[in-house]
Amino acid sequence: MPHPATSAAPIPTPPPTTATRYLYLARHGDAGHEGPVLSDAGRRQAGLLGQRLAGVPWDVVYHGPLGRAAETARLVAAELDGVVPREAEWAGDYVPYWPERAELPAAQADGMLGFLGDPEPEEREAGPRLAREAAVHCTGPVDGPHPRHELVITHSFLIGWLVRAALDAPDWRWIGLNPGNAALTVIRYAPERPASVLLLNDMAHLPAELKWTGFPKQYADEFGAYAV
Repeated sequence: MPHPATSAAPIPTPPPTTATRYLYLARHGDAGHEGPVLSDAGRRQAGLLGQRLAGVPWDVVYHGPLGRAAETARLVAAELDGVVPREAEWAGDYVPYWPERAELPAAQADGMLGFLGDPEPEEREAGPRLAREAAVHCTGPVDGPHPRHELVITHSFLIGWLVRAALDAPDWRWIGLNPGNAALTVIRYAPERPASVLLLNDMAHLPAELKWTGFPKQYADEFGAYAV
């Protein structure tokens, strides 16, 4: 046996390292009344969004399975170097959380519940499950020493859900967060810090006539020329 005085000391295991995740979220481009393919305006929006995002050191680009999200991702990726978008079911169009009447503001409860409708059991189960999968895939700091940049081309509801979560707002409060088509939201998940919403519904890359698609018409009439 080796003498205790000459035994090699165990090498300590270094603590695991984590780095910042930058999550970029964008709603698909305009598709008319939520059609399967983009309108001419939606294709322009997607190209301009891609130009804005060029130069970011992308690690991955995800998109939902519906046609309008997939087409947006292809047009965005065409402006990026070496990026191949990946389809993800969790990036799709679904209700991430079904609120109960008791947790909603009494004055707005009827309108909110009427907006959501009465889901089938499968739909009520699928939405929260997919939202949990989205959180696992694209929130929180990342393992390793290097920051990570991820883009998700998705739909309005998931963006609202992730912004709500980043702000620790009540679960039902994803309702009312309404991103415009091809608008950009960025959330930073830094180690040992709360999540930070760096950009919310930013449309600076779009000209005035493309900024307010996906909103009620009066928004465009009242604010379109002045949106930043």
